[in-house]
Amino acid sequence: MDDWKTRTKLVHEGSRRSQYGEMAEAIFLTQGFVYPDAEAAEARFVKAGEDEFIYARYGNPTTRMFEERIAALEGTEDAFATASGMAAVSGALMSMLRAGDHVVSSRALFGSCLYVLEEVLRKFGVRVTFVDGADLDQWKQAVTPGTKAVFFESMSNPALELVDIEGVSAIAHAAGALVVCDNVFATPIYSRAVDQGADIVVYSTTKHIDGQGRALGGVVCASRDFIRKVLEPYMKHTGGSMSPFTAWIMLNGMATLDLRCRAMAESAAVIAARLDGHPNLARVIFPGLPGHPQHRLAMRQMGSGGTLVTIDIKAGKNAAFAFLNALKIFKISNNLGDAKSIATHPATTTHQRLPPDQKDLLGITPGLVRLSIGLEDTTDLVDDLMQALGKV
Repeated sequence: MDDWKTRTKLVHEGSRRSQYGEMAEAIFLTQGFVYPDAEAAEARFVKAGEDEFIYARYGNPTTRMFEERIAALEGTEDAFATASGMAAVSGALMSMLRAGDHVVSSRALFGSCLYVLEEVLRKFGVRVTFVDGADLDQWKQAVTPGTKAVFFESMSNPALELVDIEGVSAIAHAAGALVVCDNVFATPIYSRAVDQGADIVVYSTTKHIDGQGRALGGVVCASRDFIRKVLEPYMKHTGGSMSPFTAWIMLNGMATLDLRCRAMAESAAVIAARLDGHPNLARVIFPGLPGHPQHRLAMRQMGSGGTLVTIDIKAGKNAAFAFLNALKIFKISNNLGDAKSIATHPATTTHQRLPPDQKDLLGITPGLVRLSIGLEDTTDLVDDLMQALGKV
């Protein structure tokens, strides 16, 4: 199995079959499991075997198939599936930290991630330092021998700013800190986070992994010691585990994950090139464009510009709203990584709680629109965007 290529792993890795030999992955919709006798129950609670389960909150055969498949894809020893992407982020951080610990984080984060770091962790006595994620000198100054972990989005939401995973990991490891990487925008297909030094990789599986807008989910990928000795005790006692039905949905999504992500990224590259230089746009942000300041890093780190394009409409909020309301194929929503193309206005939705000075710092202008490119025909998407820009 170690020699299997990505698409083969996405279809077959981690498969478990019952005595019936079913072709499709089975959904084990059960919260508990039966033991043959009292002695077996006692033994399982002391130490459950590889294919032994106790309670769905602790583990389930369907969920385990998904965990093994995503771990094989990501290149980690193990994984733990969670109820949502934010359950993965908060679980990864909360399970390893305690009062007095120090975390260094990039400043450019999704609003809920910022809330966990600014409000939740600080409330429990964790010291948090924010830095410009693209500036390695700031990481060097902030990370000290007492730092427990660093956290960042490998590509930020919504301005698509990249963090040098290899560079930050070297700084963190020299100080004895763990590297926690939120890799949603990079996708598991273009991810090389573990190879570049990340210790813990988190995903919102709600995004590209499901890819159909059907279910909430998340996953933490890391070493077996971290997953089973640090994260699992926290998650199983606080209740943030993934449901078996959701795991089954994610397994089915993974079969086409490589095909979908590559098609989306190809369309995103075409769309960004067509929009670049449009008179109604102040800027087009796409790391795959040769003129992007982090283009070389994107190619080294991902080999792709990704599946999202961010545009900044010159005339501000009213013009951005006119553009959004004129779209016919793109749907206004705050999700991403879907088969359907989505347009989001971060300043009034995903990042609306940020004060104006923080929005300015992160480049979230009133005219900024995040485009998640779906699986529709690329020409149709370009035409839709052009006609909407004509209404600005």
